[in-house]
Amino acid sequence: MDSNKTNDAVNHPSHYTNSLIEVIHYIRDKLTPEEYTGYCIGNVIKYISRWRYKGGVEDLEKAQVYLGWAIEGAKRESCIKRSNNEM
Repeated sequence: MDSNKTNDAVNHPSHYTNSLIEVIHYIRDKLTPEEYTGYCIGNVIKYISRWRYKGGVEDLEKAQVYLGWAIEGAKRESCIKRSNNEM
């Protein structure tokens, strides 16, 4: 772990970055693009649903991060589907 990293509770929470690879990168590596996109969308729903009652604006920021990852995942899915159709 890079000891120069500052704790960023939204983008790089310290409890997920205490090893050589961030947990989200491991999850992305182990799931198919479709599964990963679903995982991210599920987290968007979780954070949006609870923001008023638990984490406040920070939960909305986390939802935003997961939405960005879901969009990236959906784009990867699209590329894979297009390349499979071209074969």
